[in-house]
Amino acid sequence: MASFPDSVNENDIGKAKCIGELLVPVAPFDQKSGREAWTVAFAPNGSYFAWSQGHRIVRLIPWTKCLKNFSTGHCGEATNASSPRHLSCQNSNGNHIIPVAGEPREHTIDCGDIVWGLAFGSSVPEKQSRCVNIEWHRFRFGQDQLLLATGLNNGRIKIWDVYTGKLLLNLMDHTDVVRDLTFAPDGSLMLVSASRDKTLRVWDLKDDGNMVKVLRGHQNWVYCSAFSPDSSILCSVGAGKAVFLWNMDKYTLIRKLEGHHHDVVSCEFSPDGALLATASYDTRVILWDHHKATVLLELGHLFPPPSPIFAGGANDRWVRSVSFCPDGRHIASITDDRLIRFWSIEEKAPQAIASLTNGLCCAFSAEGNVLAAGTRDGSVHFWECPHSIASLQHMCRMALRRVMSTQQVEALAIPTPLRDYLTYKVI
Repeated sequence: MASFPDSVNENDIGKAKCIGELLVPVAPFDQKSGREAWTVAFAPNGSYFAWSQGHRIVRLIPWTKCLKNFSTGHCGEATNASSPRHLSCQNSNGNHIIPVAGEPREHTIDCGDIVWGLAFGSSVPEKQSRCVNIEWHRFRFGQDQLLLATGLNNGRIKIWDVYTGKLLLNLMDHTDVVRDLTFAPDGSLMLVSASRDKTLRVWDLKDDGNMVKVLRGHQNWVYCSAFSPDSSILCSVGAGKAVFLWNMDKYTLIRKLEGHHHDVVSCEFSPDGALLATASYDTRVILWDHHKATVLLELGHLFPPPSPIFAGGANDRWVRSVSFCPDGRHIASITDDRLIRFWSIEEKAPQAIASLTNGLCCAFSAEGNVLAAGTRDGSVHFWECPHSIASLQHMCRMALRRVMSTQQVEALAIPTPLRDYLTYKVI
């Protein structure tokens, strides 16, 4: 069994450049369990980076400051111009940098339990709360509000003010691990939590965190959820091959997508909302046209492709995480074969690869030029993403698909090749 098809020579695949890492000091009494960095996240405006570094701790770091404080060197090796740089948020004496007045501050947050899920929520663009009696609210979030939600092992969700590091809300209703959190990108501060109690719960933080709805339908653990860019659709994935699409205006199930052979653990929409990427333990990432419930592209991580029976069992190619680049043309995936793969949606072979042991999660920066990946030892590694200039055709396609579904595009009186391009059938 191989990681790449016979037609692809691994030596011909580009090597992604590691530009830095955040390492967690290991104490002699540390146990392996509880140290995992289950989630990494960038703030929507690119101001902060957060990750769960294990042992109940979440670190919040101003992203621009981190980039400025890259120092040359590689784990004690001789320093040279081509060596990866270590992301350092300390001064030369090993002490934390003291922030200048007015600068974003770094925060270390003790959440009280193991942190499984992280999500930034922003009230930009500002959207009015659905609640009528807003004058009675305890919190009045302004336009510049930036929140961090943390999902814990005990089923609780804690909401923190990113700028001050203070606890604002404590949401309690789940009966098992909160595995994933996601905010609606429309500025409404609507939060969806995915849990091992087989439910998704919708919370309105502009209504003091009151729970709006419980979404039921999953028969097993829910691993991950993601909003479409216009916040109208939610995708949730979980154990038992589950991929569900929900209407978030009516809170109803739209459809189930069938195609995976094992637990589905990660999902994300493309920036224009036309594509949905799902990652599964069946060794594949699938790109869907979720409007028509069709598979557009399968990105395999094991060759020859395993049979459904083999893919549905234990193997060393479980895909742990998938992330869409903001440019809409690239995807990153993390697997148990100790590789990160950078894909182009126009090719079936990776554009670049990088070595990473025990990778668990990944996320692109807001600009899309850096990928962050969390590991089982609580550390985070940063990779420079493959550079390429998007064509005018692709940018026009993204602009159109942000406002039109596949069915609406197919109804246009345009040539078939153009229609196929706009509906991503050419990938």
